[in-house]
Amino acid sequence: MTGIRDTAVGIAEEVRAALTRVDEAQAEGFAQAVLDARRIVVAGVGREGLAARAFTMRLGHAGLDAHWVWDDTAPPVLDGDLLVVVSGSGRIAHLEAVATGARAAGATTAVVTAAPSGVTAQLADHLLVVPAAAYLADTAVETVQPMGSQFEQAVLVLLDAIVLRIVEARGLAFADLAQRHRNIE
Repeated sequence: MTGIRDTAVGIAEEVRAALTRVDEAQAEGFAQAVLDARRIVVAGVGREGLAARAFTMRLGHAGLDAHWVWDDTAPPVLDGDLLVVVSGSGRIAHLEAVATGARAAGATTAVVTAAPSGVTAQLADHLLVVPAAAYLADTAVETVQPMGSQFEQAVLVLLDAIVLRIVEARGLAFADLAQRHRNIE
């Protein structure tokens, strides 16, 4: 039996291996699309949705007008906005409906997925493929983890790296981000 620490290190290595296969041009294009957007609205479901929601929060800390699509206070998606969809499998019907609606409203779409041939990916103006094992996705990536854990972890780290690029591009210091953090908890 492998120890917990060694298992954790193995998981981190799996995530590292997946991230080294991310296309740098796709990642840079995704970051630029976020920077160019008037407003960013983010969608995802399940555990990978948690990584997407964390991205939304970090964009807000970076001073961008960012919203979680299912929050009651989310504004309408309009021309000049960017919808970011995180969908490991690339085939979740209600995410496809959200992306289709955003495109009809004139928004640009960015899809983060492990399934570049999936239906959701076909709706993307900007595609960011994270080659990691995802739930219901046909991937040949090996992992000791169940379902989409590897994809979710890789997405969280990759989106954090994209936020750091955005922070750098906007000339922000970490103190600037801290000023936008919730102060009543």
